[in-house]
Formats: sequence, C-alpha cells, structure tokens
Amino acid sequence: MLINFNNLKMKKFPILFTAFILVTMPLIAQKSKSEVGRFIDKNKEKYAEAAKTIWDHPELGYLEVKSSALLQKMLQEEGFTIQKGVAGLPTAFIASYGSTGPVIGILGEFDALPGLSQQAIPEKKPVIEGAPGHGCGHHVFGVGSAAAAIGVKHWLKSTNTPGTIRYYGCPAEEGGSGKVYMVRAGLFEDVDIVLHWHSADVNSASPFTTLANISAKFRFTGVASHAAAAPEKGRSALDAVEAMDYMVNMMREHIPQETRIHYVITDGGDAPNIVPAKAEVYYYIRYKNAKDLMTIFDRVTDAAKGAALGTGTTMNYEIMGGVYSILTNLSLAKLMDSNLNTVGGVHYTQKEKQFAEEIRKTLINVRMPLSMAETVLPFKPMNSSASSDVGDVSWNVPTAGIATACWIPGTPPHSWQAVACGGTDIAMKGMINAAKVMAFTAVDLFSNPQEIETAKMEFLGKRGKDYKYFPLLGDREPPLEYRK
Repeated sequence: MLINFNNLKMKKFPILFTAFILVTMPLIAQKSKSEVGRFIDKNKEKYAEAAKTIWDHPELGYLEVKSSALLQKMLQEEGFTIQKGVAGLPTAFIASYGSTGPVIGILGEFDALPGLSQQAIPEKKPVIEGAPGHGCGHHVFGVGSAAAAIGVKHWLKSTNTPGTIRYYGCPAEEGGSGKVYMVRAGLFEDVDIVLHWHSADVNSASPFTTLANISAKFRFTGVASHAAAAPEKGRSALDAVEAMDYMVNMMREHIPQETRIHYVITDGGDAPNIVPAKAEVYYYIRYKNAKDLMTIFDRVTDAAKGAALGTGTTMNYEIMGGVYSILTNLSLAKLMDSNLNTVGGVHYTQKEKQFAEEIRKTLINVRMPLSMAETVLPFKPMNSSASSDVGDVSWNVPTAGIATACWIPGTPPHSWQAVACGGTDIAMKGMINAAKVMAFTAVDLFSNPQEIETAKMEFLGKRGKDYKYFPLLGDREPPLEYRK
C-alpha cells in the first residue's frame, strides 16, 4: 500500500508527523522487502536455469548474441520495454518499467573469457579445449540483476509506487569497455541511482575503488628478409616489440608503485627464418586516477616510439579500451550493507561442502575457511587493483555494488576453479542473494527518496562542481571484433 502523506491531517503537527514517518516507514519498507524476497525465492529455479544456460553457452565480448537475447526475452515477458542495440552495440540493451518517479538503474553483464572452458567438476577439465568460459561469473551477474529488476517491478506495480526500474544489458566488460560507450551515448543521463553486483568468494558491501585502465595495441612494421642469408636487409618488427617491452619494464622503477602494467605479444612473426615484418603487443596500463594514468600512458607510447626508432621500423597504436576508477558512494554502500546483512551469506549442503573441499585442494595458499561463505565481511572502504567499466558509470551517476560468494572461499577470479563453481548451485545461491540485496535497496530508495538525495549530495561533493567527464577511449568506434 502506498501512503499519500500529503493528504494526511497529521502534517499539521510537524513533530507528530515526523515521529509517524520515522516509525512507520521502516516497517512498511520491511514488509515490502519481505514480499519481494518471497517473489525472488519463488522464481529462483527459473533464474538458475537461465544462468546455467548462459554458463553452458559462453560468449565473448560483443558476441553475446544468445545471452543477450535470453535476458531480453526474460525481461520482456515481465512487461519491460526493450531498447535493442543501444550505443551502437548490437548486444547491448535497456529494459525499462515505469515512466514516473525516480529512475534506478541495475547493471547486468554476460560476457565470458577466452580459453577458460571448464566443466562443473573439481578438477581441471575443459568442455572444449581453448573455448571460452565464465571465469568472472557474468552469467549469474546478468541473470541476478534481471531477477532484482523483475522483483522490483512487481513491487512497484502492486503498490502503485511511482518509480522507474531500468535494467542495463552491458556487453564486453572484459576489455571491451561496453559501459563506456553506453555512458558516452548519454544513456545514464536521466538516472538517479545505479546498483550492481559481482561474483566473488566472499560476501561484502564495502565500498571499493578500482584502478583506471587504458588498453592499447602497439603495431610495428619492419622489412622481411631471410634471417640467415640476408639479415642485414631486414628490419625486425619483433625486435621493436621486445625493445619496447624491455624499456617499459625498466620504467616500472620510476613510476608510482600503485601502477599496474601487463602485456601479451599477440603477433610475433610467422617463422624463425623470416625477419618479422609485422609484430604486435597488447598492453593494459592501470593507475588510481584518470589524469595521472594518461601521463603514464604517454610514457609507454614514448617507449614504443623509441623502440621503432632504434630498430628502423615504424609504429602505430590503437586504444582498445579505457575505464575510470570507481567513485565510491558511502551512503549507498551502507544501505546495501544493511540489506546484505539481512540476507546473509551462502550455506552449503553436505554435497556442496565435499565439492568445495576438492576445489580447495587445487588452490594455492588458501587460508580462508569454508565458513567465510556464510558470513558478511565487516563494512570497510577498500582499494582494488582491478579495473571495471562500472567506473565510468560511477562518475556520472551515484553508484554502489556488492559481492556475493558464488565461488569457494579462496578462489581467484579468471580461473578454471571459478568457472567450475559457476556451473553449480553454489553460484546460484550467491546470485539469488545478490538479487535480493539489490531489490531490497531499490525498495528502500523508492520508499524514501531522501536516501537518493543524500547519495546525490555525496556524489557531487566527491566529484567536484567543476568536473567534466571525458571518455579515456576518446571518440573511437566500439571494437566489435576485438575478440574475433
């Protein structure tokens, strides 16, 4: 039931009215959350089946055709209006319900990682050697967020509460910067609050920031020649790549210690007896803030220019992606933490405990007990050395997220163990918990708009009044074939 407080005669008595609000609103919100929780539980088998289907058919960034279609169908059947192919991204979409009141967005992801194919068993055994796998849990991320949005939609409808719930289907988080293109296209401009979550080996709503990240491919062109009979007539593009890598590695001593730089040689030539005419190296450069990251990136490009000069080759580079660090919002995080503590952690059956113990035998330096999955970590702001395109969203809209234990405690992301856990009921339990927490938080925000205003005030204070957003990847077109 939605109460129209403007019509209450108690408004003539400010003290009594305030007391009435303080006592009744939490009770109303708690009842609403209980109803939403029961709805999500009632449909949890359907959500688990959808997540398992995406896990069974892992798709790489910008190629998530089946995964995106499944999620769109699920939301459309629940009365959401679907916008397909937004921001020039074929697998991106927006699902909306409502047309008035505050707008709350929930992020969903669904891309897999290359080369991580794995069966849902506690030993390394791919389904298909070299095929993709969900090593970051985006199969449950996408479905869990949809479950939260659907739960909130039913509550909005049954209570006639003014508000709009919006699901963002976000492709290519893993290196494709999908959300950045969605932000750049203005798709978050009318959103009041954004909520998200991620698979993990623990349960936490602690606000954490990440590292800003620029990724780029450096391509060198030389001159081919016989490596033994006429080496003096060749100019090795591979030499240029190796020279660049050497200089960047020497540079590590002279940049801030929080910097992270990693690379892979994606093209090193065709045969040892041919001086490589073409070579390519793919770099990720990360740092705490976007401004200083750009300075470090300029030094990396200088190393590439020097390598080309010294080897008699030419060089060009292409920025593949760029994301901001996450701008935390303490007030929103505390709200999510309260709801996470209400929902609690993940509890294993005896069979799941046996699976977990077998997984633990394959992990290195695991000190966390299995019981960690059942608890919620203490609320404490943290720093992460990872990166996420959620960062760009967080600099444009007040944003907060949680992590739930979809993997065995001690399991690293981007591992075969994470993929194995993702195909079991353990991951599904964490997914349902995350769906409830996001839905409960949305109910709190719709029920008490002052929470939204508090989050916005903190957001504007941290971002600064003169802040102007610019995407780190510039005006480039989305790299729709970066995983092909």
